[in-house]
Amino acid sequence: MSQRELAEPGVSYAYVSRIEAGTRQPSVKALRKIAGKLGVGADYLETGSELDPSGARELRLVDAELALRLGDAAAAEATLSALYRDAAGAGDRTIAARAGIALALTAYERGDHAGAVAGLEDAFRLERPSPLERVEVYVTLGRAYNALGQAEREITLYEECLEEIGQVEGDHSSELARYRILLSYALSDTGQFGRAEAVLRETLSENEETDDPLMRIRLYWSLARLSEMEGRSTAALRFARRAIALLEATEDELHRARAHLLAAWIMNSARDPEGARRQLEQAERLFGGAASVDDLAILYVEQARSHALLGEGAQAVEMAARAIALLDNGDNATVGTAHWALGDGLALQGDIDEANAAFRRGVELLAQHRRWREAAESARAWARALRDAGRTDEALDALDRSAEYALRLSPDQRVQA
Repeated sequence: MSQRELAEPGVSYAYVSRIEAGTRQPSVKALRKIAGKLGVGADYLETGSELDPSGARELRLVDAELALRLGDAAAAEATLSALYRDAAGAGDRTIAARAGIALALTAYERGDHAGAVAGLEDAFRLERPSPLERVEVYVTLGRAYNALGQAEREITLYEECLEEIGQVEGDHSSELARYRILLSYALSDTGQFGRAEAVLRETLSENEETDDPLMRIRLYWSLARLSEMEGRSTAALRFARRAIALLEATEDELHRARAHLLAAWIMNSARDPEGARRQLEQAERLFGGAASVDDLAILYVEQARSHALLGEGAQAVEMAARAIALLDNGDNATVGTAHWALGDGLALQGDIDEANAAFRRGVELLAQHRRWREAAESARAWARALRDAGRTDEALDALDRSAEYALRLSPDQRVQA
C-alpha cells in the first residue's frame, strides 16, 4: 500500500510519511485508524504484539510455569520475580498473585518453608485462590506451617477451607475428603487423636461406597499414620500395605515412594529395622531425582534409625547428620527424630558427650511439637546411653523426662508403650 492508500480522513499521507520517517509520534486516534486500514490491532502497531499488557503478562507467566514443570527453576524464578514486580506495579493483582504463588511453591520444594509461607500469604493478600481450584496451594501452605512448628495455623487453614467449600453449591465430596484428611494429620500432630479419628470417621462414612482409588489410598494412608502415632503399629502397617497395594496399580511413583517411607517409619517404630530397610530401598529407587528436600530428609532419618537399631553407629551418624544439614537444623519434629537417631549413633560409637547433646536436642524438639510417644521413647534411649556410660544420675533425670512425657499419652497409647 502506498502512503496515499493508507491515508484516511484526519490522517493525511504526509502525516503517514512523517510517522514512517520517525519524526512524528502517532496519536491514539491515528493508530486506530491506520490499524483498521491494515487489518491489525492498535496494540500490535504500538508494541509489536496483539496482546494487551495484561495478556502479555499472562503469556510470560504460562511460559515460566512451564519452565518450572520442565525443571528449569533458575530461569523460571528470575522471570517470575520480574513478572511479580511488573504486575504489582501495574495493579494487575491476578497475575501478581499467580506469580507470587509459583515463587512460593518453588521455595517450598527447595526446603525454604519460611519463604513459602511468606510468599503464599503475600499472594493471598493480593488475590486469594479458591480452595476448590488450587488444592495443591493450600496443601503446601499447610505443610509449610507444620514444618515451622505452626500446627495450630495449619489446623485453622484447613478448617477455613472446609467452611468455604461447604458454602459452594454442588458435589465437592472429593475436595472435602482431601481437606478432612489433611486436617486429621494436623490434629494428630498436635496430639488431638480423638478429634483426628472423628474427622476420619466422618470422611469414611461419607465415602464408604466410593470407587475412587485415590480417595481410598489417602484414607488408608491417613489411618496408617494415625494408628502409628497412637502406638498401634500392627494396624498401622496393615493400612500402609493397603495403600501401597492400591498405588501399585498406578504410575504415581512419587506417592508410592512416600508410602514406602511411611511403612519404614512404622517398621522402625516397631523395632523391625530389616523390614524398614527393604521399604527404604524401594522408596529411594522410586524417588529417583523427584524427591523434595522434605522427602529426602525423612528418607535419611529413617535410614539413620534403621542403622542405629542394627548397631551400625557410624552409618547412623552419617545419615542423621545429612538430614539435619538438609533441614538446616530447623525447628520441627523431623529434626527432633534426626537428633534422636544421631544420639543413638554417637552412643554406639562411645562418644557419650556428643550423644548427650544430640539426645537433649531431639527430646526437646519432639516434646515441643507434642510428639509425646516419640519424646518418651527418645528419652528412654537417652537414659540407656547414659546408664551404659556410668552416668547414673543423668540417666535417672532422662528417665524422669520419659515418665513425664508418657503421662501425656492417651490410655491406649500407654498400653501400647
